[in-house]
Amino acid sequence: MQIKYTKSFLNKLEDLFSESDYILRYEKGNFKSGYCVLKEQKIVIINKFFDTEGKINCLVDLIKNLDLNSKSFTDKNKIFYLELKQTVLAL
Repeated sequence: MQIKYTKSFLNKLEDLFSESDYILRYEKGNFKSGYCVLKEQKIVIINKFFDTEGKINCLVDLIKNLDLNSKSFTDKNKIFYLELKQTVLAL
């Protein structure tokens, strides 16, 4: 899957989190990786000062590493989620 660094692609990623068990928040922080995951509370915090590309890279990385419950996803988002899980980021 080709990663597009656009606002609409970012919205698709945010939509995945809204349908999952995790809560996505943008806040200022001093995160070494650009994000923080509170697994017990199922909260993901992304550095709000990142540009669109940085936010997308963080969210794709999180989607690949977290086990989101795809049972609550719409059919369209299930397909999108499975494609993202197989995507390799080129840094």
